[in-house]
Amino acid sequence: MIAAEKRRPRRWLRWLLLLAFAGAVLLAKGYWNATRDPVIRTAAIEVADWPTGQPPLKLLLLSDIHVAGPDMPPERVKRIVGDLNRLKPDLMLVAGDLVSEKGVTTHIYKPAEVVAPLAGLRAPLGVVVVPGNHDHAFEPDALRGELERRGLRVLQNEAVKLGPLVLGGVDDDHSGHADVPATLAAMDRLGAGVPLILAHSPDIVPAVKRPVAAILAGHTHCGQIRFPIIGAPTYASRYGDRFACGDIRDGGQRVFVGAGLGTSMLPLRFNTPPDVWLITLGPGTAAQ
Repeated sequence: MIAAEKRRPRRWLRWLLLLAFAGAVLLAKGYWNATRDPVIRTAAIEVADWPTGQPPLKLLLLSDIHVAGPDMPPERVKRIVGDLNRLKPDLMLVAGDLVSEKGVTTHIYKPAEVVAPLAGLRAPLGVVVVPGNHDHAFEPDALRGELERRGLRVLQNEAVKLGPLVLGGVDDDHSGHADVPATLAAMDRLGAGVPLILAHSPDIVPAVKRPVAAILAGHTHCGQIRFPIIGAPTYASRYGDRFACGDIRDGGQRVFVGAGLGTSMLPLRFNTPPDVWLITLGPGTAAQ
């Protein structure tokens, strides 16, 4: 009887050790997922009134870089930038959240350190950035100043004409800075062109009351931690999973929502690898 009682605590100890080991393996796998190279996802958009004689254009959408330790130091951003430049897009679009303040952040970088590696992005039509909610909670004016000083264009409910494109940039909806009517009005003032909208949060989609070639966004991280069968606990959207992830057709509107490069709250990912979207716009089958 005494021997059996001595064995029982050892059995519980073995179970505790096994659970601890399994938890450590899961955390290690989640961190590895968060720090892997981004998946390059591709899509094509056929534009009915594409300008005659204009070759197709390649757009690269990246979002949610979340520069912060431990998983996204500037050195990692610089390496990713080099890889993305090799895709040779015509235009690079950054859908906000350059910074992060995770609960387990090991290092917060200064605005100049956050922006420096992004200055290496190269595209003939340039690089356009809209702010995200984390940027507004950090140092938005300093971030915009650093971006513009290094030649990256920032749009906050503004628009710009780039080649055949009329691009509207909507400021962050999650933090209450979005103004879709002002953005559409700014696009109208630029005259004819292929309309596109870049935003941090896809929650602005229902407010866009007219069709555009595409709305490009991030913010949801595709859930970041997505469990088998039950999915993600949240997509940080008031529309639930309507704009959760990927290439979406919402009514007649084409929407792209990236999983992002970095992480929020915890430096972990499950079933949601980092990604970017390489999207080709062109006339009919020429965009295939």
